Amino acid sequence: MTSDSFDITEAEAVNELMRLAKAIAHHNKRYHAEDDPEISDAEFDALVRRNAELEEAFPHLVRPDSPSQQVGHEIAASPLSKITHEVRMLSLDNAFSDEELGEFVARVKRFLSLSEEEAVAFTAEDKIDGLSCSLRYERGELVLAATRGDGQVGENVTANVTHIADIPQRLSGEDVPEVFEVRGEVYMSRADFAALNAAQEEAGGKVFANPRNAAAGSLRQKDASVTAKRPLKFWAHGWGAASHVPGETQVEVVRTIESWGVPVSPLFKRFETLEGLLGHYQEIAKARPDLPYEIDGVVYKVDRLDYQQRLGFVAKAPRWAIARKFPAEQAETTLENIDIQVGRTGKLTPVGRLAPVLVGGVTVTNVTLHNRDEIARLGVRPGDRVVIQRAGDVIPQVVENLTRNEDRPAFQFPEACPVCDSEAVAAEGEVDVRCTGGLICKAQQFERLKHFVSRGALDIEGLGEKTIAEFIGHGWLDNGPADIFRLKDREAEILALDGWKEKSVENLLASIEAKREPDAARLLFGLGIRHVGAVTARDLLKHLNTLPALRDFAEKARAGDEDAAGELTAIDGIGSAVVEALGDFFHEEHNRAVWDDLLSEVSPPRYEVETVESPVAGKTVVFTGKLETMSRDEAKAQAERLGAKASGSVSAKTDLLVAGPGAGSKLKKAEQLGIEVIDEAGWAAIVAAAG
Repeated sequence: MTSDSFDITEAEAVNELMRLAKAIAHHNKRYHAEDDPEISDAEFDALVRRNAELEEAFPHLVRPDSPSQQVGHEIAASPLSKITHEVRMLSLDNAFSDEELGEFVARVKRFLSLSEEEAVAFTAEDKIDGLSCSLRYERGELVLAATRGDGQVGENVTANVTHIADIPQRLSGEDVPEVFEVRGEVYMSRADFAALNAAQEEAGGKVFANPRNAAAGSLRQKDASVTAKRPLKFWAHGWGAASHVPGETQVEVVRTIESWGVPVSPLFKRFETLEGLLGHYQEIAKARPDLPYEIDGVVYKVDRLDYQQRLGFVAKAPRWAIARKFPAEQAETTLENIDIQVGRTGKLTPVGRLAPVLVGGVTVTNVTLHNRDEIARLGVRPGDRVVIQRAGDVIPQVVENLTRNEDRPAFQFPEACPVCDSEAVAAEGEVDVRCTGGLICKAQQFERLKHFVSRGALDIEGLGEKTIAEFIGHGWLDNGPADIFRLKDREAEILALDGWKEKSVENLLASIEAKREPDAARLLFGLGIRHVGAVTARDLLKHLNTLPALRDFAEKARAGDEDAAGELTAIDGIGSAVVEALGDFFHEEHNRAVWDDLLSEVSPPRYEVETVESPVAGKTVVFTGKLETMSRDEAKAQAERLGAKASGSVSAKTDLLVAGPGAGSKLKKAEQLGIEVIDEAGWAAIVAAAG
């Protein structure tokens, strides 16, 4: 494939490759490092295939961070120690059709300079959907177990795998090499997965999305006793470091590993023709729904080990192996209802309720419909017959509406929040519809109040997540943040709760009382109005000085007063999106009630930033990295006092970058743009000199 095959320019290819690299890295992290995928295997594979096609057409545009150069993902922050693999644990390239598998076989023969008539034997086995794990045996004793991680560095799970019955602590047999790494997959059967989730749900614990996530989460435990309680299994499909390889073919070595007491796939076989490989794929696909474990494809490997050595590797995968992936599984059912769920950020998400249907061995009753636009695209309504697709065990999706042409009214997406009845709107250019109820919406209450008392907002000590949740549960914060300042009237009730002592209640109430005259910008930021962050709140109040003035201008702008809107957008850093968000907030009666109630309890003084003459007056300053002698908020406040503007991003308009330890991309960009860079001590000297 060449660039002529694509109807895009080289510049467009550069941008698409950049977006693909970021998207694939993000989803790789969700799958490999966090065990929490957002998209299906099929959707992920489509991204990878598109990236590969573009790189083949534009080989000079391959990025250093290209997914074609990566294996797995860098392991997430973990209490488990890291292990460097002696032999890298690589991933596999994928095939998605009979033709692509045929091309793989032909490619192997071409590389080995074999004629089409010469036979090359391959092994074929089902590709179990589990967590890759390497088991290192020395003199037959298990001494180390590690996850794949990024292929080079994994996590030490030695203590955990001792609780997996399928993994022998000692290999049985007289021909066991001095050193031998068995490689395979830790997995959980479908029945065990269902039982675990039922037990977790009954105990109020985490419910896993699929068997692969359950296996990964169970294996990667700091406390091995947790792993011991989980029904994990293992089978081998290969090997890594070895002082001696016991065989000359894949079949010989795998069967030897099996003879040592390590399970291997019951569907592992050897074939000498493409027809045999294709036939075995069809047999496994047919058996897939009835297998006791989840699989997502079939893996083929060249059988002769000397051929494997000659074929070698590309950047992240062996040339001698490939995975033939299964297509997404589908089924037909009835969409019985569409429910609207309100998330903690106010997003309205439609969820389809289905007549139960079996898809790939799993009974599906719910399906995500994503947003209002997706409902319109599919034309779905309660009562429609729909085709459901389930791929990679993520939340199923609707791929086709079979009855969209029936003469029935379209589904009406709500214009009001189903929880608090506040107006529900989509900002310009966005597809997500959000509740404008904010602090009065029960669905958003916890997150909003947590933000209101956070360090960057009112910074009320003693009101942590646990306390807020407890007080919400008792109905003490139902009216919004103003109720925080009325907790003094509940002193006896708080003291009666488990875990509360006189001193802790006294400290909490004192911390609340200390915020009766809060900084106006912090209070505005704490309300969580869309697009009004900490810097925007300060910019607004530096110009308007009081919260009543802010409300007056916002309401006038919402009513069409061009002078008021112009006054706001003339403030440096304030655009139309901020003005619209403020207008929407005050347009909602519930929000006005929360605002008035709050200001009846607190009295923020007039907001004025006293500035002094300094070398940075009128300049834009960016802080990056870790600041060791002050908080980021304090540094920004210092910049404002010195007459400078504190920005969060580096651009050509930036005049000064203050870089602490760990400074990364912002420092690099500043150096490229020739922007002055100083350290924290240099900034402290500027502040001290200004007095």
